[in-house]
Amino acid sequence: MNLIDVQYLRTPFYGSRRMAAWLCRQGYDVNRKRVQRLMRTMGLEGVAPKPGTSKPSPENEIYPYLLRNLEVTRSDQVWSTDITYCGMQKGFMYLVAIIDWHSRFVLSWELSNTLDTAFCIEALSRALEKAQPEIFNTDQGSQFTSKAFLAPLKERNIRISMDGRGRALDNIFIERFWRSFKYEWLYLNDYESVRDLSRGLREYFRFYNTERLHSSLGYRTPEEVYLENRSPMAV
Repeated sequence: MNLIDVQYLRTPFYGSRRMAAWLCRQGYDVNRKRVQRLMRTMGLEGVAPKPGTSKPSPENEIYPYLLRNLEVTRSDQVWSTDITYCGMQKGFMYLVAIIDWHSRFVLSWELSNTLDTAFCIEALSRALEKAQPEIFNTDQGSQFTSKAFLAPLKERNIRISMDGRGRALDNIFIERFWRSFKYEWLYLNDYESVRDLSRGLREYFRFYNTERLHSSLGYRTPEEVYLENRSPMAV
């Protein structure tokens, strides 16, 4: 699963068939069914469009993508969220984060050992205690299309935006953030326990928000840009 995670960041267009072929070339005797099971456990799928993938579940609410050609010029104009896999020495956890598009500032994060909705709602609640966006963007995962997750956004009249299925660039800033997070920190550490992972995450997010200089931000930190460019609609 860790090998799949590393390769998926390099080639997110690899589905289970290509991923199985790549693993075999690395000397691992695995078949496609096993790779399918592991990728499903990790919450991964190839981003290339496939027949029928755009059909939402009847019980889920799907919203249009609102960010195409939108000029994002201030903090709290657009927030985005996503879930990623975090491997440890033994086992793994899921990490959800909420990020401000303009400043790349991480507003909140939460860990879980299952791909449920509760930890996503917890992260959203803590972010909304600080401020609120004009637009909130997610993918079409069941966690983010659930009534329980969407309710706080609707109550605050926050506009909801969702990525198109199979469109890797719709949520590009948080995808870039995951890549930086994993190559700069996660893959360089080998955590034994959830407690150690959680402690390390607190250290990394503090560093990322308050110390890490971004070339795209004029070599300033996310926190500096976030505080300087708050939206007039912020709480």
